[in-house]
Amino acid sequence: MKRNATAVWNGSLKEGAGKLTTQTTTLKDTQYSFKSRFEEGVGTNPEELIAAAHAGCFTMQLSAYISEEGFEIDSIETKCDIDFVDGTIVTSHLTVQAKVKEITEDAFQQLVTKAEKNCPVSKVLNAVISSTATLA
Repeated sequence: MKRNATAVWNGSLKEGAGKLTTQTTTLKDTQYSFKSRFEEGVGTNPEELIAAAHAGCFTMQLSAYISEEGFEIDSIETKCDIDFVDGTIVTSHLTVQAKVKEITEDAFQQLVTKAEKNCPVSKVLNAVISSTATLA
């Protein structure tokens, strides 16, 4: 499986702007700029997209592990916070809330840790990855 996205940038770093388009066109000419990355401008930014990718990947991986253990999932919600410091993504923290029938807290936490370490986006990030998980 191969996936792709395209970025087009026009102008200088601070005054210019760009557009992002993904293969599926979920993002199609989605704007991004210096302001949307470092200030409060309209549009997305690479760190926000990495946070979305990490939250989505982790949640799918956790779902797979829980299902493999035979538990029924009502819902899993994951928020990812990326820390961008001095031009480097240094941490990615996953905050998870899940409703899973008949799973113990210990079993749930073990699967969260396993998913945190094994989702493909976690593997590609050169950052400290952590999580806080709550079972409802």
